[in-house]
Amino acid sequence: MSESMSRWEISAFGLDNLSLANRPVPTPKAGEILVKIDAVSLNYRDTQVAENGMTAALDFPFTPASDMAGTVVAVGEGVSRFTVGDRVISTYITNWIDGNPKTWAQMPTQGGPIQGMLAQYVATPADWCVMAPKNLTAVQASTLPIAALTAWMALIELGHLHAGQTVVVQGTGGVSLFAVQLAAASGAIVIVTSSSDEKIAEAKKLGATHGINRSTTPEWQHAVLELTDGRGADHILEMAGGDNLGRSLQAVVPGGRVSIIGLLDSDELRTPIMPLLGSRASIVAVAVGPRRALEDMVRMIDHHGITPVIDATYSFAQVPQAFAHLNRGAFGKVVVDFNKA
Repeated sequence: MSESMSRWEISAFGLDNLSLANRPVPTPKAGEILVKIDAVSLNYRDTQVAENGMTAALDFPFTPASDMAGTVVAVGEGVSRFTVGDRVISTYITNWIDGNPKTWAQMPTQGGPIQGMLAQYVATPADWCVMAPKNLTAVQASTLPIAALTAWMALIELGHLHAGQTVVVQGTGGVSLFAVQLAAASGAIVIVTSSSDEKIAEAKKLGATHGINRSTTPEWQHAVLELTDGRGADHILEMAGGDNLGRSLQAVVPGGRVSIIGLLDSDELRTPIMPLLGSRASIVAVAVGPRRALEDMVRMIDHHGITPVIDATYSFAQVPQAFAHLNRGAFGKVVVDFNKA
């Protein structure tokens, strides 16, 4: 193994400050593992952290991105969870093993404020990783820590989804497509909303039952009610924010569940109080989950043979192009494949 490595850094806020730097390969301390990174998947959060910190105080030079898959090449003293050669993926919220966190302040997140994963090698606490799925490549496995686990928490862990229920999934980004796959694997009826008929057709190939084009049917809640014989959906993944929440409350079954995941249209949620009271719905904010839930999800993904949807892969040298693709929109995930020429 070389004594030096390459990693992507920003010297100040802004993706236009991205540059490759040569740094020493880190040495794992007690309790840490040294991981040779094989793939990193990008999340929109990574863009926001690089551009403005997202309220996190960054130490510059800063390496972006939180989600990785890699191979353990060395272990520090006292490590028993992994051995050299194990394939691992990262967790996102550190030190959150299970249960409800006592304080978020004690659980900083990977990729900001903690240094991120766009480096050839990373030394990280063993407790901040889990075994990768046996049936996925590194490129596929790298997509799981944020996007897949968010969908899992909304529908399975917190939502207790079961066969025969109806789920509305808004959009076709990474979280949304994982939600389609997890819900379909659980026996649910899935309705996808999108502004693209082509993307709706692709979502149906992943297990969606119905699609609603929100460009031609902006009041999409009425179509949901029609598709459910006036009953409404049991679960709705709210991805837009703003006035769209009001539509979700009209589309949810009385006493159903609306999971707040994205705020793509607005960073506010707006609705008159009466529709909320009338719906008797639970509105729940979902923010990834603990390590134990990630391990549970990995087992389900292996069991059902779920394959993540990847819109494009880029080489390690093409990280700026990968971010550009992410920021103009993707069907599924954008991944940096460190082994791609």
